[in-house]
Amino acid sequence: MEHDIFFSISQTPDSKGVIPTEQEMMNNYFQQLKCADALGFGVGWLAQAHLSTETQQSNSQPVVPHWKGEVGLCTDFPQLAMESFRRTKNIEIGSAVVSILASGGPIAQAERIANTLQLHGLNPDEHRKLHIGFSAGRFEFMARPYGIVPRNSIEEAAWPALRGQIFMEAGDVFLRLLRGDIVNSEMTYSTVLTRENFRSDEDWQKVQNAAVEFENLESMPDEITIPKRYTFEDLRIIPRHFRRELLELIAGTHDPKAQIFLNTIMPVKVFNLSITKPEIIDATHERMAKAFHSNGGKWERRDMPRTSFVFLNDELGLTKEQQSSAAQQEAKAALGAYWSALEGTIDPSKVENAAQNALIGNVQDVAVQICERFHKDDRIMAWFDFFNHDSDRVCRDMTSYMQKVVPLVEKMLMEGS
Repeated sequence: MEHDIFFSISQTPDSKGVIPTEQEMMNNYFQQLKCADALGFGVGWLAQAHLSTETQQSNSQPVVPHWKGEVGLCTDFPQLAMESFRRTKNIEIGSAVVSILASGGPIAQAERIANTLQLHGLNPDEHRKLHIGFSAGRFEFMARPYGIVPRNSIEEAAWPALRGQIFMEAGDVFLRLLRGDIVNSEMTYSTVLTRENFRSDEDWQKVQNAAVEFENLESMPDEITIPKRYTFEDLRIIPRHFRRELLELIAGTHDPKAQIFLNTIMPVKVFNLSITKPEIIDATHERMAKAFHSNGGKWERRDMPRTSFVFLNDELGLTKEQQSSAAQQEAKAALGAYWSALEGTIDPSKVENAAQNALIGNVQDVAVQICERFHKDDRIMAWFDFFNHDSDRVCRDMTSYMQKVVPLVEKMLMEGS
């Protein structure tokens, strides 16, 4: 079992209403990163966000209208990744995730990644990899200023399904450029919508009706071709000769078709959450064992990092029972603050459901939960800073996790085998 760490760098009120300054947030991050490096975490995954979450609440279509503070302060992953490498010795750095629809789109993002790898790999002894998790982005408002909006009534009717198709097109451009290809838009992914793209006959019919009206058709079409978002003549990014062996690609999508398609171009791994149902996780592994690009070698369970909240209490002066109880209270407070920020109200059922999937308790509790919920070959992306701005406490939790929980897990796995 492998252990990575996730840094949200989320400037939101904690359960006590405290919001650190931007400078305090970044200092907390670097303190925790150095701690993670010393403790032996494998990859430090950085959340990336764009544009002010609070400001978008005044927009006509606010995504998270009740969120307080900013969802994330990492708006330029390549710069923060380089600074993170400079301050550490062993830990690798990953994005979770870069939106390839925002910040100029897939061409600009491919250039940034290539340039980062060029600089990172100048030292011939450098072996640490840059893990690029990429997706369409969780919040639509971050991509809207870059033209990722419906362009006509057909696209407006098809938008929920169409946005995934835009990601496929962008992903095609992004990966071909990183591969070193000369690319033009005649050779990239084309979007043709059919009934198969929609969840219901009703949703598909709305798009058909829009096409009939917009294109003045005489009958309902069986398929609808959508003009490409990215149109361009031959181009190739520079630098061209960066060290591609230092690049790992991970797609932040649950769409099986996208996972398969991206792997026709380059080896692309996938993210998954600890709250995902076991049958979906097993199906993903089964699918990726067949679809994973041959240049990436044989698919392994470690190729799908699994995020998990960790509410660990190993504080001095408390009995094991008190530590367990305190961890439960800390988890409910943090998860309650999260759902309140996300939806404006605290839904006890959602808090309870999230708590059931998090790792909560004292050292023994958390070790048992890991063994019960994860496969021995899984790769856990532990999330300690969730709505917690007490950086010293976060570092203590990280230390107890790696120095006490992980050895106990390995012992339990050995005894179980």
